Amino acid sequence: MMIHKNHPKGLFLLFFVEMWERFSYYGMRALLVLYMVHFLMFTHEKAVHIYGWYTGMVYLTPLLGGYIADRYLGQRASILLGGTLMALGHFAMALPSLPFFFGAMMLLIMGNGFFKPNISTIVGKLYEENDPRRDAGFTIFYMGINLGAMFSPFVCSTLGEMVGWHWGFGAAGVGMVLGLAMYLWGQKALLGEHGLKPAKPQGSYWVPVSLTALMALLLTANSLEFNGFTVFGLLPGWAYALLGVLVLTGAAYAYAGHPEKSGLTRVEKQRIAVIFIMLFFSTFFWTAFEQAGSSLTLFADGATNRNLFLFGRHFLVPAGWFQSLNPFYIVVLAPLFSRMWMDLGEKNREPSSPIKFAMGLGLLAVGFVVMVAAAASYQKYGPVSMVWLAAVYLFHTLGELCLSPVGLSLVTKLAPAQFGSLLMGTWFLSSSAAGFFGGLFAGNYDTMSHTTFFLIPTATGLFSASLLLLMTPKIRKWMHGVH
Repeated sequence: MMIHKNHPKGLFLLFFVEMWERFSYYGMRALLVLYMVHFLMFTHEKAVHIYGWYTGMVYLTPLLGGYIADRYLGQRASILLGGTLMALGHFAMALPSLPFFFGAMMLLIMGNGFFKPNISTIVGKLYEENDPRRDAGFTIFYMGINLGAMFSPFVCSTLGEMVGWHWGFGAAGVGMVLGLAMYLWGQKALLGEHGLKPAKPQGSYWVPVSLTALMALLLTANSLEFNGFTVFGLLPGWAYALLGVLVLTGAAYAYAGHPEKSGLTRVEKQRIAVIFIMLFFSTFFWTAFEQAGSSLTLFADGATNRNLFLFGRHFLVPAGWFQSLNPFYIVVLAPLFSRMWMDLGEKNREPSSPIKFAMGLGLLAVGFVVMVAAAASYQKYGPVSMVWLAAVYLFHTLGELCLSPVGLSLVTKLAPAQFGSLLMGTWFLSSSAAGFFGGLFAGNYDTMSHTTFFLIPTATGLFSASLLLLMTPKIRKWMHGVH
């Protein structure tokens, strides 16, 4: 079969829509904790608690949004609904009132649940089942995510911190409106019939949906305080979130794999099993990768020489600026990876998805090897060069490009049509679990030597990569011809 190198035009529409949505999300997220501390006058502990609740819920609701899209609305209407809710949430955040603040967060959480799994599902629908352009297409789409993430803090944070907090939140809302406007303008012409109608599977999704609602209630209640005690004070919030992730994942898989209810064939059930196996390994990756916002930022702040002398003047590089390295690398490297996967596909030499995942985990481990060396240098000589962190983020980005867009593509290739958005929503549960695990691990940063601390993600990365390589023959068998 002749391979056409050009991608569907709809991909580039979704690229820019996702870019503006991520602009709004990361712009708001960059301001959130600072706004709670400096404007709402919350304590650091309370602000971080609410932030953790918010980010955890953001990656739980896609399961519910995926279900509603599959069963009732279709992906296209769900994207429109989600984007509208998020735009309203950003503008509500721009109003200086505490009730508007919490109402805005709920709008953003629910809007993301409708938007996030369904736009990724539509990208997969643009390609036929074994189209070799699919992974390359998802890499291009992934570049849009990071393009928005890269420049949004410079706009929203600058406005929020230097002009006024609500100007920053308003700018995030404007970004979401621009994404919606592009979507409404181009969807009919560029997306055709893809995602217009729900798959309407037989049976009911009441188990995963009810559990999603239950966990939302538990997490919300656990974030509320009465006389210094949480409602469910026996366990910390991350424990409830982890329990919810495990229960929801098991329920979704048990339901999807139940032959009497789902009507799935043996091949479909084994393909779904592959999705959950890869979700497990994805959690290893993101748990370590999420150290970027915690322990790596602490290392940048306290163990890195950030002094620059430009044109005879001294400048101290803000520790937070290192966060821009990852999306910057992705914007630069994603087109190269997209081209590489296509060229290898044309030569029938493209690695399978499990091999790409193992490569990603291995590159992540290499990045932490660099961190171990940087930590050792700091302990012996004092603050280290910024080049160390630049190298760490480079290796982590290379690993991310081998794993994250490939994972999104894999779900669209393996998921049965009637479970497409549901399983895409389930896929994001790995990010929810990783956020809580990563935060829990980062709490040990000050209690052990830095070299020992960074050796742990090095070891888990190498172990999980090796285990995945051993399992690859069985996984490929269960993929039944999907590459």
